[in-house]
Amino acid sequence: MSLEPSHDCRLCPRLVAFREANRGAYPEFFNAPVPSFGRADARLLIVGLAPGLKGANRTGRPFTGDYAGDLLYKMLLKHGLASGRYEQRPDDSLKLAGCAITNAVRCVPPENKPLPYETKTCRRFLNAQLEAMENLRAILTLGKVAHDSLCDTLGLKKSQYPFQHGAAYKLDDVTLISSYHCSRYNTNTGVLTEPMFEAVIKQAKKAALS
Repeated sequence: MSLEPSHDCRLCPRLVAFREANRGAYPEFFNAPVPSFGRADARLLIVGLAPGLKGANRTGRPFTGDYAGDLLYKMLLKHGLASGRYEQRPDDSLKLAGCAITNAVRCVPPENKPLPYETKTCRRFLNAQLEAMENLRAILTLGKVAHDSLCDTLGLKKSQYPFQHGAAYKLDDVTLISSYHCSRYNTNTGVLTEPMFEAVIKQAKKAALS
């Protein structure tokens, strides 16, 4: 199984149609499955939901170009999991250090809501990502969709590993940590505060280094 979907992946008809519509509306955007960011030898993998229409779908790099990325990369830089400067574009000087970032669904979905079969279909790429990361020690999932997809990928019963912000589950050599997604909606409504998010980043880093 390929680690990344092709630039014109046709596996999910609804997402293909949405991508083609966006190529017409925003021809300057990346408008393709967004590949993972970071090295395969990283000890920490961060799993998000899906590219944002005018974020990663525009720039071609996970969490780049929208508010969620502003907060995520701020925290990664603060805690030594990235270096350089984040400037909301893929050709900035930002480099990840010891972590990698991917999404449960690689293509932008309408209204930021992938359908269950789309998440299931894209799981093959998440599985390939996990298999390629031989040094993996911690996984941080951002949001329930990413958490549940990760559990399904690993064959875990979600009733035994429920999504809960800050929850940590030991899976042999890997620790699974859950967080609310760092979206603008969650931060604006107070579901996720910056201190709460910083705490799980620190928690994930500690688990990755243990």
